[in-house]
Amino acid sequence: MSNQIILIAKDNQIRIDAYLARELSEFSRSLIKKSIKDEKVLVNGKVVKPKYIVQLNDEISITDDIQQVTDVLAEKIPLNIVYEDEAILIINKQKGLVVHPAPGHYAHTLVNGLMYYCKEELSDVNGLIRPGIVHRIDKDTTGLLVVAKTNSAHAFLANLFKTHDIIREYTALTYGMISEKGGTINAPIGRDQKFRKKMAVNLSKGKRAFTKFKVITRFRGYTLIKATLETGRTHQIRVHMKYIKHPLVGDELYTNKKDVLGAKGQMLHANKLGFIHPLTKEYVEFIAELPDEFQTILSKLDYYE
Repeated sequence: MSNQIILIAKDNQIRIDAYLARELSEFSRSLIKKSIKDEKVLVNGKVVKPKYIVQLNDEISITDDIQQVTDVLAEKIPLNIVYEDEAILIINKQKGLVVHPAPGHYAHTLVNGLMYYCKEELSDVNGLIRPGIVHRIDKDTTGLLVVAKTNSAHAFLANLFKTHDIIREYTALTYGMISEKGGTINAPIGRDQKFRKKMAVNLSKGKRAFTKFKVITRFRGYTLIKATLETGRTHQIRVHMKYIKHPLVGDELYTNKKDVLGAKGQMLHANKLGFIHPLTKEYVEFIAELPDEFQTILSKLDYYE
């Protein structure tokens, strides 16, 4: 990384090496820890140790180069492009496709495919590892993503996400019949203290997280819902539905329930994306129908009468 990076901490009560490893996923935690020890990382202009506890609004600066992977290669990967113009792309992501490279996974990602398709026409706001990526969805979540082709479009879209002025609607299949017509889950989310690959509801230290859901169809033993995100925490819908004891079908990370439907990963689909277009400044909305796997699984279920 050739230029100084400055981050304003949006979290607290977390070690700085862990915080930077989370925020700068292209770097390993060991490399970040070494950079801190080598005094290449400053907090509010001062040298700190790896165990320093980050405080909200700390200014964290990386003052020197740290080694990064620069050989992320373009790959010809099938992309389902819903819409494209000179500023943005709308992608309907297939199941099993990781959005951007990370340690141990630098190939066969959406970014590799975008680099092949778009050549040099991707924003570089998020660096070499995440060109064009404004937001992401999980590997086994399907559906809509907006990609920025220019830096100005990226900045505009990133601000919409920051102010929650973007519509993101998901379809999900949960275990158990939900008796309510719908509801709002207001429960802060943070890293699971025992299992670091998981997120969890953390009422004291988690980040604000709101999910609205509406029941679409009740089946025997299952419920099909629409979920709308106000915030965009990692694994938010998956964590929130587990929290109310209705985890997603096929979600191997957040449920121990035995899948008998043949789901390969969580049954979660980003079906609607709506926002103000960065060029026209007019509202645009995109819809992606449920993928074949999702529809096949629904066809196996018995309606609840």
